[in-house]
Amino acid sequence: MTLTPSIRLEMQDGLAIVSLAQPARGNPFDGDFTRDFRTVFSELWDTPSLRAVLLRADGANFSFGGDLKAFHPERANLAPLVRRWTADLHMGLQRAWHLPVPIVVAVQGFVMGGGVALVAGCDFVVAGESVKFGSAFAQLGFSCDTGSSATLTARMGPARAKRFVLLAEVLKSDEALAAGLADRVVADDRLQAEALELAEKLARGPTRAYAEIKRLFLRAGSAQLESQLEDEAHTLAAISTTADAQEGIAAMVERRKPVFRGC
Repeated sequence: MTLTPSIRLEMQDGLAIVSLAQPARGNPFDGDFTRDFRTVFSELWDTPSLRAVLLRADGANFSFGGDLKAFHPERANLAPLVRRWTADLHMGLQRAWHLPVPIVVAVQGFVMGGGVALVAGCDFVVAGESVKFGSAFAQLGFSCDTGSSATLTARMGPARAKRFVLLAEVLKSDEALAAGLADRVVADDRLQAEALELAEKLARGPTRAYAEIKRLFLRAGSAQLESQLEDEAHTLAAISTTADAQEGIAAMVERRKPVFRGC
């Protein structure tokens, strides 16, 4: 077992079980997480017995996305922090999504912001019936990152994905299933067992064939994924310097409605 400050990695007969492990904080995307995510998925590339991955999270919620409490004291100078965190996170995402084995993700509670993009890039999304998928970037005065523009488009189609992000929508499990964001919805108390069963089934399958199927679909549908991730990172860094973005963070932390001024 590999344990980092924010992620736990366990191996089980060719199946890697990767758990987000900061449940008390809602499994946020912070400096530790972005670094640990890159480290763990780089390590999986060097695991010769790997045949499938199950991505899951401890606690009541999969992830609330970016750590706004860490952003708040730095909000007047966020661009360097954004560039630093996305450098680790976006490299980790590329390593994860290009792994030559299937990735099953089990999601519960709230899946927000960057968490949704991470989930959307996985091969199979198994959702608990009470899960809520949300994109809060625009609500905060932010542009999107974590590959949202690529992975959400691939799953939902460009018009539906754009509406989801622009309107900061929150989708229930049945709505996410209909939109293509989830592949299977199960009873909450069966989520972990059913996701594990699917991951174990894939781990017993034709690994080389799965690898080539993944590669072909990535090439056909996301040929510009790397450049899109880089564009998202630099765009978010620039947007983070705006008055509206700083107001959005302050309002969320202070639990009030933001007042955006368009600048």
